[in-house]
Amino acid sequence: MDIICTKPPAAKAICISNAVKFHGNFSPQKNSSFGFTELSWIKRENFQFQGLFCKDSRFITSVSKRNNGGLIVKSFSEEQEILVVKSWNAMKKNASELGLKLFLRVFEIAPTAKKLFSFLNDSNNVPLEKNPKLKAHALTVFAMTCESAVNLRKAGKATVKDSNLKDLGELHYKYGVVDEHFEVVRFALLETIKEAVPEMWSSEMKEAWTEAYNQLVAAIKQQMKPPAQVV
Repeated sequence: MDIICTKPPAAKAICISNAVKFHGNFSPQKNSSFGFTELSWIKRENFQFQGLFCKDSRFITSVSKRNNGGLIVKSFSEEQEILVVKSWNAMKKNASELGLKLFLRVFEIAPTAKKLFSFLNDSNNVPLEKNPKLKAHALTVFAMTCESAVNLRKAGKATVKDSNLKDLGELHYKYGVVDEHFEVVRFALLETIKEAVPEMWSSEMKEAWTEAYNQLVAAIKQQMKPPAQVV
């Protein structure tokens, strides 16, 4: 976890392990007074802050509250980045084949998902594994997802190449993509990577790819609104 606790002037820093004692509405927000990102419920006592502060918020991927009031902070660590980069480098040469495997697995799990792709309706019964439009689309999506994972720490957020999240969000909204679709793709992605690099696969690598994928999905979901409402 790449979160560095610190104690800014006139502030009381609470380490993550001790944060379970407190309750409140957790959300990352900038504290302009100290130049740190505060992950806390902004509880004041005698004009002093109680909260968790970190030096670099770029690697924080989510902040949530446990039912018992604990604070759960997740980050995409340097170790996770290494695992993702190593496996992607090994898969690049077969990206086209792996992208197709990913989509074939998605359609195997959720056959109705094919309706989301208009180009499949005009394929004149061409088998999915031989459909040139599906192959091209599958390669684009697989490579985009992997590149986003590789660059997550460097960019400090989920990014996409040769496109933008706003357009992706609008397209996903337009075609009626829902949470279940993202979950199916995540499962298919992890299984595809596992089969592609079995000698590298581990629970740590699975967690790294899961976190990277979840961040990309979260970024897309933020833009999944009618075009006029997208900020």
